Amino acid sequence: MKNYKIIINELKNFLLLWLTQSFSTLGSSMTNFALVVWSYEEKGSALTTALLTVSSYAPYVLISIFAGAISDKWSKKSIMLVSDTFAAFCTIIVLFLLKTENLEIWHLYILNALNGLMNTFQQPASDVAVSLLTPKQHYQKVSGIRTFSNSLNSILAPIIATALISLTSIDVVIFFDLTTFAIAFLTLLFFIKIPSVPFIDDKKETILQAAKIGIQYLRKNRGILDLILFLSAINFTASMFNATLPALLLSVEGGGKTAYGIVNMFSGIAMLIGSIVITLIPAPKSRVRVICNTLLLSMSTENFFLAFGKSLPVWCIGAVLGWISIPIMNANMDVLLRNYVPINIQGRVYSARNALQFFTIPLGYTLGGILVDTVFEPFMEKQSSISIFTYLFGSGKGSGAAMFFLILGFLGVATCLIFRNDSNIWDLE
Repeated sequence: MKNYKIIINELKNFLLLWLTQSFSTLGSSMTNFALVVWSYEEKGSALTTALLTVSSYAPYVLISIFAGAISDKWSKKSIMLVSDTFAAFCTIIVLFLLKTENLEIWHLYILNALNGLMNTFQQPASDVAVSLLTPKQHYQKVSGIRTFSNSLNSILAPIIATALISLTSIDVVIFFDLTTFAIAFLTLLFFIKIPSVPFIDDKKETILQAAKIGIQYLRKNRGILDLILFLSAINFTASMFNATLPALLLSVEGGGKTAYGIVNMFSGIAMLIGSIVITLIPAPKSRVRVICNTLLLSMSTENFFLAFGKSLPVWCIGAVLGWISIPIMNANMDVLLRNYVPINIQGRVYSARNALQFFTIPLGYTLGGILVDTVFEPFMEKQSSISIFTYLFGSGKGSGAAMFFLILGFLGVATCLIFRNDSNIWDLE
């Protein structure tokens, strides 16, 4: 108990920030979940729903590489406060459009793009803030704690959002989101002090030159760069997965909003278990091996369960197998980066990482939506009742999405096996 008290005292500022920001993230996740369901019910298109995420990530990827220099130079706290306030303002606009019955899909695309732009500055500032508030010996615990809250949000967001939509309306979900924002904003403003980082201010240095520092660091550290490219390739498959999941679960027999929420809940439960494990266990002998093995487990399970599964229990088992190891992977990746990258350039390096690691997400969402709507669903519509494809993937709307999950399973496994043989990644050991 004495040791726990010491740890809590050393992490008290981080824990306060984590608790309030996690609560705010829960509200945002509930709103996002509700809007995905609303958009699919409005249009019935995987591409239309996928473009909600594409519009968020496109500006994030394009501007991210330049945002790190600003994040390193400016106050982390100020960047976080301004970014969160802007996100809340966008949520208020959505609420106004809903109340006046004027909300259209293209409104959400524009607002998501603006949110993505602000998140470009907020995320590196938040990542560096965690490093500043956390003693180095607690990096793995903190990574596990952050993943724990993300996992808990994955469980609670679909449950609470689905319940509120069914019993009340989407308006109540958005009101909850704004309340959580207010709590997190006031706590950060008045109760949390984030230490500053020495920044060598060269007035002759342009934003472009500052951005090059992050890129140059990655070029000189090929192990880190190749590990980021590994995650970029995985994100490509994962984003196609995410674009396809609503098209399957909201369409097939036995699916619907409740089933979609339950599968998301089980994904969150799996991540919750994984985050508890990584918080409690000691550091592994080989973080690279853990990253490779956990990603292989994830890619080789859930896709196939969704492809061939015909019932909610099977989908839930796949969700558990697909997500239980992700927190362990994330924590080990996080510790590697925090230990390798000097803190005075973390913002720039993390921004370069974000540009490289996440540029495949809008591509994957767009391609996944297009393939489901224009290739796999039309292909399955043409199949007869005695076709082998009908036997494997079913019939009707959603069967094309099931077929696409089989392709994603093979693609994910191949990606893991290719990068597992990258010697530069293993040199990080």
